[in-house]
Amino acid sequence: MGRAFEYRKASKLKRWGAMSRLFPKLAKAIEMAAKAGVPDPEMNSALRTAIINAKAENMPKTNIEAAIKRASGKDSANYTDVNFEGKGPFGSLIFVETATDNNTRTVANVKMYFNKNGGSLAPTGSLEFMFDRKALFEFNKTEDMDIEELELELIDAGLEEIEEEDGIVLVTANYTDFGTLNSAFEEMGIELTKAKLERISNNPQEFTEEQEEEIGKLLEKLEDDDDVQAVYTNMA
Repeated sequence: MGRAFEYRKASKLKRWGAMSRLFPKLAKAIEMAAKAGVPDPEMNSALRTAIINAKAENMPKTNIEAAIKRASGKDSANYTDVNFEGKGPFGSLIFVETATDNNTRTVANVKMYFNKNGGSLAPTGSLEFMFDRKALFEFNKTEDMDIEELELELIDAGLEEIEEEDGIVLVTANYTDFGTLNSAFEEMGIELTKAKLERISNNPQEFTEEQEEEIGKLLEKLEDDDDVQAVYTNMA
């Protein structure tokens, strides 16, 4: 299988699915999407995507509805997207995406995690080029689905790569084609199980088991923070 598929399956999802505060992070994504548009997923593609991802992680319907309701409330928080780049132990590279209503708190916390776990923050923009921003879609392969034919149909919508393993299909594209591909899947009646923008290392590095354990301590601290929405590394 391709590097993108393996990276997503073996690295990102393994940690993401184990995060102790997963539902609040998913709820924040739903709230932000609903507040940025309208609280109706039928009329708000970003909200629709956030709900798809929440359902994929078995987030209860009541939690999803509560997040949408909070977005239209007068006490709804105003979140800002803030990214951080840093170097972890053993030369590992780390890109952190946050959504915060208190930038001072978030900066202080992220800096502390790096400093206390063998890393340091890097200037904004200094490491971003080490990660390719991609649109990733997943869905289940049906019996009548021809992957080669589907590939031809999706090329004009921006598809870069399509792979299938154990009945799960992964489509990769440039992040700028996220909306076009998302619409194409809807028109084709393909029910997505995941639809996300992610950053994939364009030069993944191998680390020893002991090194990965040390790097993992920093990743866990970052991912457990309420303001952190996603963490990416150059670990192979």
